[in-house]
Amino acid sequence: MLNHELKNLVLTRVLPTVRTPGQYVGGELNSVVKDHATVRGTVCLAFPDTYALGMSHHGLQVLYSLLNAGEWACERVFTPLPDLEAGLREHGLPLYSLETFTPLRDFDVLGFSLQYEICDTNVLTMLDLGGIRLRAEDRGPEDTLVLAGGPGGQNPELLAPFIDLFVIGDGEPSLPVVCELWTGMKGTGLSREEKLARIAAECPWAYVPRFYEPIYGENGTIVEIRRLREDVPASIRPCVIQDLDGTPLPTRPIVPFVETAHDRIAIEIMRGCPWQCRFCQSTVIKRPLRYRTVETIVRAALETYENTGYDEISLLSLSTSDYPDFEELVTRMSEVFTPLGVKISLPSLRITETLKKIPALLQEGRRSGLTLAPEVARDDMREQIRKPINNADLYEGCAEAFRRGWRKVKLYFMCGLPGERKADLDGIVEMAETIARIGKEVTGRYADVTAAVSNFVPKPHTPYQWNGMQSRDYFHWAHRYLRNRVKLRSVSVKYHDVERSMLEGILTRGDRRVAAAVEEAWRRGARLDAWTEHFDSRLWWKTFEDMGIDVPFYSHRERAVDEVLPWDHIHIKYGRDYLAKEQNRSVVQLEAMAGAV
Repeated sequence: MLNHELKNLVLTRVLPTVRTPGQYVGGELNSVVKDHATVRGTVCLAFPDTYALGMSHHGLQVLYSLLNAGEWACERVFTPLPDLEAGLREHGLPLYSLETFTPLRDFDVLGFSLQYEICDTNVLTMLDLGGIRLRAEDRGPEDTLVLAGGPGGQNPELLAPFIDLFVIGDGEPSLPVVCELWTGMKGTGLSREEKLARIAAECPWAYVPRFYEPIYGENGTIVEIRRLREDVPASIRPCVIQDLDGTPLPTRPIVPFVETAHDRIAIEIMRGCPWQCRFCQSTVIKRPLRYRTVETIVRAALETYENTGYDEISLLSLSTSDYPDFEELVTRMSEVFTPLGVKISLPSLRITETLKKIPALLQEGRRSGLTLAPEVARDDMREQIRKPINNADLYEGCAEAFRRGWRKVKLYFMCGLPGERKADLDGIVEMAETIARIGKEVTGRYADVTAAVSNFVPKPHTPYQWNGMQSRDYFHWAHRYLRNRVKLRSVSVKYHDVERSMLEGILTRGDRRVAAAVEEAWRRGARLDAWTEHFDSRLWWKTFEDMGIDVPFYSHRERAVDEVLPWDHIHIKYGRDYLAKEQNRSVVQLEAMAGAV
């Protein structure tokens, strides 16, 4: 089924002029190539970012393995870097799948995995290069179905004009159903609208934007989100896997030819989080909490190791140390893989008493650095964000790590949270320098400590969704303040780019009116905005100005709890009332904090 003609043209005319051509040729270990004439249908998983990031994403490997285990031909495509995009356009060639060099327009289904709102323009690049009409309303009955899912789609309105259907919730059970329904209507003579309506009527987690219309009031806020057909759901509820342990892990993941962000085995041990941090979108949209058994995890990790040869295994979850059988799991993994020279990585550790045990549990495992996310440094602010951790546990855990060979610690913090004070910024530096000094007490030299500070963006489906984002000037001031407070040379503070955070603020919280500006920014050249070397903030701000988009209205305005939000028709497990209750509690706590100063 390989498109030899397109492959030959790409190899001979385009790839000789691009950097890292190995990311555009396919054929990697464990990739799957099927004859399209013998399968139920064809699906291309589209990751709207570079190959280096997309091939590091566990979810893509999960869906790829799941679909190819059945009667589908599932292939992959990633956002091309500008040199490949230019080469394809120069020679009039379409963007293609890596497995068979099939143009995207020739697939039955093209499914985007939306991870980060900043990548929205990459979706448009891939549609346009792939020969698919940009706007959903312009596609015909038999054209490729363009669907999307993932955390970046929790506010689907920014991409509503371009996506036929959004899948809300877990992709493993929902994606095969949509593919089955869509291909089952092939050649029936039904209009595209009727096909989409049938899927929406049958699947309560399928959101088809064309069947819903936002109605705006005189002040620019949304009055209602009006349903245009009675046979589609009034609100969308997430698809949820109940038996995570029974859901297969990808034990033959694709092994890239070229360097990627994470060259290692990834095993998802738990989905969801037992905590309810007010700033965190993931803990809300990933509910309920579900686990895999120790036996399932160890068996899958060993099988994956045998199929790939990787020398590192990452145990994934939102809060890995909250896994109920955590000590047993880490002990078993260490017993099985340490003799094989395989490191065990724990990328998401909660700061509890368990932290003190981890260095011993890992035995001869990872020794390069410890990564922790205290988020804030003061107890009253922790109560405000609902992240109940203890500094004593943090410091004792770091001390034990230093005793057993760790030399570096990376801490993740946020600035710009509701109610933030100078004391909260002071606490970031104090915590980092305290850990550095603990290193000196234990080892005789200051530990290397990095405080990575992100700029807080209120996210949809969190209690903070009604809060305004801090201003550009505030973030610049906070960064300078932190930088000037650092005294120890072994401590460094790194910051997220303010302009990109400003853009994230509007792309995360915007409504369907902002979609036209996204398209215009793309037409003016916006590409790969998550990458510093490609991001042009001036292009975006000029586009918003020219299109009459009021950025502060979307990013910095405080919203009333009873205001209709652009994503209100997308439901979460506990519902909007739960979020409102948490927001009201937050306001009371903030008032108490202000009064105590």
